[in-house]
Amino acid sequence: MASTDTSTRSLWRTVSFAAPLALVLAACNGAEEEGSIEGDAIASIPAPDGSSWAETVTVSESDGYIVGNPDAPLKLVEYASHTCGGCAAFSAQAKDKLISDYIASGVVSFEQRNLVRDPIDLTIATLVRCGAKENVQPLSDQAWTVLNDTFANVQQNNAAYEAASAQPLEQRFVTIAEAAGLIDFFAARGLSSDQARTCLADKAKVETIADNSSTQADELNINATPTFILNGRTLDVTSWGELEPILQRAGAR
Repeated sequence: MASTDTSTRSLWRTVSFAAPLALVLAACNGAEEEGSIEGDAIASIPAPDGSSWAETVTVSESDGYIVGNPDAPLKLVEYASHTCGGCAAFSAQAKDKLISDYIASGVVSFEQRNLVRDPIDLTIATLVRCGAKENVQPLSDQAWTVLNDTFANVQQNNAAYEAASAQPLEQRFVTIAEAAGLIDFFAARGLSSDQARTCLADKAKVETIADNSSTQADELNINATPTFILNGRTLDVTSWGELEPILQRAGAR
């Protein structure tokens, strides 16, 4: 395991306070599609008795959160940032239909992984992971709906946000969450203030999220969000309108 100093330097290479808010909100995906998947229609796969694929959540070896059949023939991965406007749009436009039409059948699984871009992103990533694994994607979707409000709060409390960069890691993300209004936001959704503060003060937890993001981005050459991967192939799409036909051609129909 890396030393604390090395981990801290790695963490702050990943999440710079210097990123302008306008750039943080922008979505820019530079992925190149490595291939396409064509296939016959895949029959529905029943979930185990007493369960549904739409409510089945597992954690992958890559520390992503999978909704659906973990052995689905079509495995869709999204590398997402919680401060990415394109990711917010995908969540709003795609998630309900993705779950009802594709995940519920057992044919498609959807895994959300973090590509951390800034301290606010890392703060939200830590908070959505703070409770039960079943809550990670729903809380992420809810956080994306108030993205503009989150940044308005940060701009209003910018002095506190900037001061966080000089604080010890155990306090830094608590301060960011307070400046962004995130403590109250998550408290209203079942994550108590004490729980939130405990998770945000857990340096090892925060560093793990940031380090996994950095390592996977390097290994897979991912540098933008949202980035979608289907059965190991990176797709040159950023929206549900582009992605759904690919799933259908691959057999999800």
